[in-house]
Amino acid sequence: MTKNIEIEFKTGITSEKYQELLKKFNLENNIFKQTNHYFDTDDYLLNQKKMVLRIRQKSDTLYKITWKSQSEQGAFESHVLLTKQQALDMIQNGFYAKDFFEELDMFVTFKVSLDNYRVSTPYEGGVLFLDRCEYCNVVDYEVEYEVGNYHEGQKLFEQFLQRHQIEIQPTKRKSERAFTCKR
Repeated sequence: MTKNIEIEFKTGITSEKYQELLKKFNLENNIFKQTNHYFDTDDYLLNQKKMVLRIRQKSDTLYKITWKSQSEQGAFESHVLLTKQQALDMIQNGFYAKDFFEELDMFVTFKVSLDNYRVSTPYEGGVLFLDRCEYCNVVDYEVEYEVGNYHEGQKLFEQFLQRHQIEIQPTKRKSERAFTCKR
């Protein structure tokens, strides 16, 4: 298991701004698909507690389960690599989260998937991500900036937004957006 603290800043953007940024950073040919398979209890207890439990599929053979817990200045993440068979079985049948994360003593089931077409590039000491998300016949776009220092990252992200004439459009977590079609 690996653990880390994820510090990220993000905003929703338009399709036009997404295309503009792809061109500006020369990323049109670097888009890759990852699918997030989200899990929760029947009463969506994890989502209510601002936690995310997902299996991310990056290829036909690369699967990783992640538990994210939000805080004011980032998200605590724990990851475990899975075999394809483990992941498919968990999606089909649900699983006990405690088998992977000691603190999560609950049975969870698959709720919904979100396809994320993502590009990334180093930017000002962090990583800039451009995402096109597809779920429930919805397509939306966002830009994320992931860094190691909250205050410096916030300043750099605000400068990025000004430089590229982007107004902050608050956006919910990907899991929350995807859950809207399963309730």
